[in-house]
Amino acid sequence: MPVRIKITAGTVHDIKEGEYLIKGIRADFLLGDKGYDSDKFIETAEQTGMITVIPSRRNKKIQRFYDKDLYKLRHLVENAFLHLKRWRGVATRYAKNTLSFLAAVQIRCIALWAKVLA
Repeated sequence: MPVRIKITAGTVHDIKEGEYLIKGIRADFLLGDKGYDSDKFIETAEQTGMITVIPSRRNKKIQRFYDKDLYKLRHLVENAFLHLKRWRGVATRYAKNTLSFLAAVQIRCIALWAKVLA
């Protein structure tokens, strides 16, 4: 289930908002795709006590070890996006302004948390 939302422009890379999204979150593990392979981001996560499960980018000289079995659970994150995008208003961003779009995403998250929608 989503625990924090940040609406950005479509051209903003995920890693730029990564530190905001994990700030104040207590977790044992942080799963992310190769887009989150940043030494600064990983160092920030590990300083908060999280064990990072993020594969290294292909062009990185020193490949970081990560638990491949635990990484397989990342599909749950993708499933959360799938459930959000099943609502056409979120998938196509019908809302004309950011606050309306954020409200639509929050309503969909509440419905998911309450298990009102499949």
